[in-house]
Amino acid sequence: MEKNPQQWLVVVNDEEQYSVWSADRDVPQGWRAVGVSGSKEDCLDHIERTWTDMRPLSLRRAAGAAA
Repeated sequence: MEKNPQQWLVVVNDEEQYSVWSADRDVPQGWRAVGVSGSKEDCLDHIERTWTDMRPLSLRRAAGAAA
């Protein structure tokens, strides 16, 4: 019998930092699922395409206000 591959979720926090989280576990406090799930590789590919500015949201806002 073939084992089903583990499913993952893409999650994001209030600072717009992304991560992957095992789909069989509750999403941790302070994080929310973004609606993307699949293999770990698929989720990491989505994060790579989406999270183009690695700075936390608060730092991006501060840099924008200083400009």
